[in-house]
Amino acid sequence: MESVVGLVAIAAGLIIGLGAAGACIGIGIMGSRFLEASARQPELMNTLQTKMFLLVGLIDAAFIIGTGIALWYTTANPFLAQLS
Repeated sequence: MESVVGLVAIAAGLIIGLGAAGACIGIGIMGSRFLEASARQPELMNTLQTKMFLLVGLIDAAFIIGTGIALWYTTANPFLAQLS
């Protein structure tokens, strides 16, 4: 039983850690591309900014959903019910 709890804790840490790293890398790359595009064509800056903020919200939403699932597994672990 303790090994299942330990493995779930490791899995939750990996989900949160890798999700955060992926979201940070994705937002960083997107932000740099936004700055490049707005420097090339300043007249499109407002349109690009709207699209960038929409995509930032979607990237963060994927990370928050992963965090929620990881925390759900740590608090209400469905794998413990299968052991008994």
